Amino acid sequence: MWILDFGMKNCIKNINFFEVVRPLKTTFSTSLGKKDVVKSVIVKVTLKDGAYGFGEIPTSFALKHETIHAIKNILKEVSPRFLNVPIDEYEHKFSVLRKKYALYPMTISGFEVSLFRAYLRSRDISEHAYWGGKTTRLETDITIPFTLDGTALERWMKYVLKKGFTIYKLKVSGDVEKDRRFISSVYGMLKNNLDKFVIRLDGNQGYKEKTFLEMTNHIAKAGYNIQLFEQPLPKRDYRGLKEIKTYSPIPIILDETIFTVYDLQRAVEENLCDGVNIKIAKSGISESVKILTLAKKYKLKLMIGCMTETMTGLSAGIYLASGTGSFDFIDLDSIYFLHHKNQYEAIDIKDHEFIIH
Repeated sequence: MWILDFGMKNCIKNINFFEVVRPLKTTFSTSLGKKDVVKSVIVKVTLKDGAYGFGEIPTSFALKHETIHAIKNILKEVSPRFLNVPIDEYEHKFSVLRKKYALYPMTISGFEVSLFRAYLRSRDISEHAYWGGKTTRLETDITIPFTLDGTALERWMKYVLKKGFTIYKLKVSGDVEKDRRFISSVYGMLKNNLDKFVIRLDGNQGYKEKTFLEMTNHIAKAGYNIQLFEQPLPKRDYRGLKEIKTYSPIPIILDETIFTVYDLQRAVEENLCDGVNIKIAKSGISESVKILTLAKKYKLKLMIGCMTETMTGLSAGIYLASGTGSFDFIDLDSIYFLHHKNQYEAIDIKDHEFIIH
């Protein structure tokens, strides 16, 4: 653990951070890679009056250079600039960080969440109420990681079916033949166990234009009712995204392409998508709000997602989604992958606190 300390009334007194490593209940496998453990950095900001806030900085296949080592080094660099700063003024200093460390968006986002939460606590404002307090219950999808290992798939499906999920997000690989087999296996298990269910697909940048067309043709012939297809092509394949948007029978939701409001503005201008997946882990608080506002303006579909985070990070998305009531698709399922003392069934919010069933 690395600690900085200072002191002044209502100012940031200290900032500390530490690594968290948690095993997963099943291998998390996508077109970008696979892992069996979660590795994150937890940041805690404490004020002179004792108020504090936690944020989480996960690691991700999509940003492989944003390692635990890199995250810690950046936090060591930026933390001294915030010591002795009144918490009311942190936003003025923060906008500069996002530009300077543009290649490390999750580090800056997790740090911002810790500052934001310290500010709210210093003002005795609940996070749920801050966002509007619109609803106290969310129904999330559950991710089915890509695998052709029948035993592993059956074991995970048995677990999530027992939990009562009805919305399933399948991580597909970008290999059409393998994805056909994978989708068919999952679809068969769902048909045998549920009367009604929803399927979403997440390409994680694994497809090309040609293979995406092959897959959508197969989906149509097989009669699968797919609610959405998230980030099928590489994040900067703007020409390809524009092309598939013109013929795809399935709504295209962009994730890795959209980190900032400027990214979304380009996507809107070039007609690249039907909606956007907003993640506080990648865009932070202020940028997520800007993206949300712009997406609403253009009547895009809104999805809220997460990385492989603990409840520290995931809760920021839960509060934003339940507080605003603005999202069409909820993808806040990371805690179901973790081994932990809490056995999460459903998540309710009562008096602005989580109620775990």
